[in-house]
Amino acid sequence: MNKRKGLTEEDFKSVTNNKELLALIEQKNSAFKKVSKTLLYDDELRLLQIELVKLQHWLSKENKRVAVIFEGRDAAGKGGNIRRFMEHLNPRSSRLVALNKPTEVEKGQWYFQRYIKELPNPGEIVFFDRSWYNRAVVEPVMGFCSENQYKEFLVQVPEFEHMMYEDGLIIIKFWLSISKEEQLKRFEARKENPLKRWKFSPVDKKGQALWDKYTHYKGEMFSKTHTSYSPWMIIKTNDKKTARLEAMRHVLSQFDYEGKEDAKTILNPDPNVVMRYYRSNIQID
Repeated sequence: MNKRKGLTEEDFKSVTNNKELLALIEQKNSAFKKVSKTLLYDDELRLLQIELVKLQHWLSKENKRVAVIFEGRDAAGKGGNIRRFMEHLNPRSSRLVALNKPTEVEKGQWYFQRYIKELPNPGEIVFFDRSWYNRAVVEPVMGFCSENQYKEFLVQVPEFEHMMYEDGLIIIKFWLSISKEEQLKRFEARKENPLKRWKFSPVDKKGQALWDKYTHYKGEMFSKTHTSYSPWMIIKTNDKKTARLEAMRHVLSQFDYEGKEDAKTILNPDPNVVMRYYRSNIQID
């Protein structure tokens, strides 16, 4: 049996670019596919982030207001997606919104009130790591709201989003779809990694036990809040890196910004990874 050869220091010194490195790895019979996929991902990520910078400049110039909502089960990759989106954007016209549980004062307000003040200003793009849709899935599953509050929310949210749409605010709603098996793997990885242990919460522990309950409320949310003016986009996220790239492609595909024709990569998302809710016949979550 052939013994695999590793790369030496001399090997690394002999290459000048990624293409030569891949050829050398293939020649040495190392973990070619894994390295190749990582290098291709890094290249694609860089090209898409360049387009996002161009998009942001155009949004600022045109005074557009954009809200990108990331929803999904725990460990589906919401934070990781947002980090890659924002990595090279100008912080003066981009923001992350990740609200804590409501205060006693906020509990007495109209439910949408604390989210309204976080909506984008002219020329700004805002990323929501969870949003008002907490009341559609997490809150009823965990018993954090009453049945009346839940039903009232489902009646009001299409009207709320229609008012924003009519006022010119652009909303992109992502649901990051993850399988039960992949969620469990990510939970275990969080517990083992001291840098990610803070992400693991008591709510996470219940995510697997209450899987079917989440599925029920998720379906109700889609059926009541997927509209022509504010559709839900499903992203399959078992492959984190592919999901990040395709989410970026979807956002970029929604705008005719300056310099788009000069893009060095594909800007239309893979329909097998990103799809409208009603086209997702086989849902992994």
